[in-house]
Amino acid sequence: MTRAIWNGTVLAESDDIVEVEGNAYFPRSVLNMDHFSPSSHQTICPWKGTANYFDIEVNGKELRNGAWYYPRPKDAASHIENRVAFYGDVTIEETI
Repeated sequence: MTRAIWNGTVLAESDDIVEVEGNAYFPRSVLNMDHFSPSSHQTICPWKGTANYFDIEVNGKELRNGAWYYPRPKDAASHIENRVAFYGDVTIEETI
């Protein structure tokens, strides 16, 4: 099982992880959405497409643009559609 943890809270947990460029992409369906809100930030990757972001809030602390996803990835990145990766101080850890 792989977990994404920030500020002492599990944001996502799954056995279904896709790794791309060293980032663990979790199924969007496993996010604890109580801690996520849409961000207006976007970036563009030449081979994956346009990434949208979420701000993360836990226990009164905010991590702006702490998670990203590709709502309509390019064909080469279709395997990360409906998946979310994390940035910043979010810890990705394996559990037994």
